[in-house]
Amino acid sequence: MRQGPLSGLKVVEFAGLGPAPFCGMLLSDLGADVIRIDRKGGRAPGKFDPTARGRRSVAFDLKKPEAVAACLELIAGADALIEGFRPGVMERLGLGPEVALKANPGLVYGRVTGWGQTGPLSQVAGHDLNFVAVTGALHAIGTADQPVPPLNLVGDQGGGAMYLAFGVLAAVFHARATGEGQVVDAAITDGVASLMAMWYGSRAEGSWRDERVSNLADGGPHFARTYRCADGKWISISSFEPPFYALLLEKTGLDDPDIGNRMNPDAWPAMREKLAAIFARRTRAEWCALLEGSDVCFAPVLTFDEAFAYPHNVARGTFVERDGVIQPAPAPRFSRTPGAIQGPPPAVGEHDRQALGDWGFSEDAIARLRDCAAMA
Repeated sequence: MRQGPLSGLKVVEFAGLGPAPFCGMLLSDLGADVIRIDRKGGRAPGKFDPTARGRRSVAFDLKKPEAVAACLELIAGADALIEGFRPGVMERLGLGPEVALKANPGLVYGRVTGWGQTGPLSQVAGHDLNFVAVTGALHAIGTADQPVPPLNLVGDQGGGAMYLAFGVLAAVFHARATGEGQVVDAAITDGVASLMAMWYGSRAEGSWRDERVSNLADGGPHFARTYRCADGKWISISSFEPPFYALLLEKTGLDDPDIGNRMNPDAWPAMREKLAAIFARRTRAEWCALLEGSDVCFAPVLTFDEAFAYPHNVARGTFVERDGVIQPAPAPRFSRTPGAIQGPPPAVGEHDRQALGDWGFSEDAIARLRDCAAMA
């Protein structure tokens, strides 16, 4: 029995890389029954990839017409399909939106790519960093001298997978009300641009400077950035509001004779140097003892292992350990229908009979797929 607010939602996921598997994890964590279509003979992600958790795997040889027909039968019983291939790949397999929606007019067909399904770059190869680069986001993140890759958080996961999940669920809501399916075109470039809405607003009003480390949110202010401590470890300060800033001055002994002018960007470089010198005098543990739990708006910058053991995260169960792998717990949280990790990452084809049987395939139909080598 699957657990979570999406229990009863049936999703077909075509195995791939990038944001689509992360979207599959999000849906599964919240209770959706996600069948992952793997390539027969392919390599499973393995237990060290939490983004593969919670699905059941069916392995098909999609060069076989019998396998394509089986996929269409699964699609006919699904609420949604998600895939992350380059535009045209699913069409060439005989599983594009036109065919899928004919088999299931109420289907939500979710597609996530870097550049989108249309546009001059839609057929061009690219990766997360490239997609973030063309939105203005990468230009705004980094040091004064160089843009810095923000992991895959901004592009693949934030602008891609999260917008795919949001779009698919919005379209499912519409389909259940109207019976009408549709295609969701989730381009990472579109999603990241959407995430940048606040900053494009700041630019329009003239409050955004086009140089890194000169704005409120990019490490420009002395009261909102990271600092190195005496032991080489780091802390974060975000004392934006006047009362929090006053407490920062009190606890650190920072001398700011012009406290009312703290929002002046021209004063920030000198003040950054003052605070850097102060924080360099003590270890991170000493600063934690002085500042943690106060309204300075402070937190230590933790490594992965430290984050797992951090008391606040432990108290909330933010991370869990499954099969020897530390990984994030399902999020967000629900008071009536909490999500759960529905199972480990599956082996390729691990659930051929079970999953197909649960989705309405007879034993004879499953045997025929095996006999013609369409399935593992």
